[in-house]
Amino acid sequence: MDCVKYPRSCINENLYMEMADALVQGGYREAGYTNVHVDDCWMGRERDRASGRLVADPIRFPSGMRNLARYMHARGLKFGIYEDYGTKTCAGFPGSYGYLKVDADTFAEWEVDYLKLDGCNIDTDLMPKG
Repeated sequence: MDCVKYPRSCINENLYMEMADALVQGGYREAGYTNVHVDDCWMGRERDRASGRLVADPIRFPSGMRNLARYMHARGLKFGIYEDYGTKTCAGFPGSYGYLKVDADTFAEWEVDYLKLDGCNIDTDLMPKG
């Protein structure tokens, strides 16, 4: 989806903020619906070259993920985010393989409440046997 050409049809921070407000205003938070989760495709196509950190897509999430997490928290909601254990996410964005500590530290700094960790693009021979 071209977020510049079709901003109202694009998954972006404004859409998530609208959803959070609707959960609160519609009484859904009080009914127990407190989790807001951003799935695949939230990040840029490359990590920050200097730090190795994931960065939010600057068009879809120009205020960054920490700002979005704080927006959710200010409304009494929990903020979840997606990442993948493999070299790339299911949609081809940077995965966590080789960056688990960096990503965990980044998500903690962003005040993420929970993580959905997918398993695309991983060599299962590299995973611990159990």
